[in-house]
Amino acid sequence: MDFQFKDKYDVNDLLEIMRILRSENGCPWDREQDHKSIRKDFLEETYEVVEAIDADDKELLLEELGDVLLQVVFHSRIEEEKGGFDFDDVADGICQKLIVRHPHVFGDVNAETSGEVLKNWNNIKQQTKGQETFYETLESVCTTLPALMRAQKIGQRAKRAGMDFKDVSQVLECLESEISELKEAVAGGKKENISDELGDVLFSCTNLARHLDCDAEESLTRSTDKFIKRFKETENLIRCEGTDMKSLNIDELDAYWRKAKSK
Repeated sequence: MDFQFKDKYDVNDLLEIMRILRSENGCPWDREQDHKSIRKDFLEETYEVVEAIDADDKELLLEELGDVLLQVVFHSRIEEEKGGFDFDDVADGICQKLIVRHPHVFGDVNAETSGEVLKNWNNIKQQTKGQETFYETLESVCTTLPALMRAQKIGQRAKRAGMDFKDVSQVLECLESEISELKEAVAGGKKENISDELGDVLFSCTNLARHLDCDAEESLTRSTDKFIKRFKETENLIRCEGTDMKSLNIDELDAYWRKAKSK
């Protein structure tokens, strides 16, 4: 194998390694992969980057960013072999996009604040994507985003068309109304109606998060982590008393939960 080992490698080396792995004398597994077969790997690696950021772990972040870069190189190589684009085309595309969407840096447009920058960015994005209606901007939000994130993003885009609540009190009023409709659906017992009304409640929650300047996805993540921590403390309290957690009724479990919560 014609490959030069080094103390420090760069992106060109990564491209060459991927070429070798995908070659006839390379790795059988790497050769077998296509865009769809490694789709979930890309998703997992991206979430691991986010986890490293949340943990403020620079060493882990370095590693996970490398894994994401590998996915970009992998997909680019697959496409290059099919006669499509290559890694340079990917780099060219993002460079072109950044230059076009930063006319206040690479052109003669004036933008003094972040708000003005974002306004220009969104206008340019809408123009370059040929979006003539506000509906098209909503429809263009990636459907595979986590549901809370997608809902909040769509609500933000609807706001640009003037479709939004005046203040937090209006959002809360809407949320209370949706909860009432959910209760009616539960009383009716039809699962489809319950699911629809529950979705409306969750969507209203994302609107509330937006008006409170909170990220719904991050808020739910923190609450989930908090639940896990309290569950662990609750279980430890019960185990310390030599009791089987499953033998307790909900009222007894709730008493231990309150103890764990007060710690």
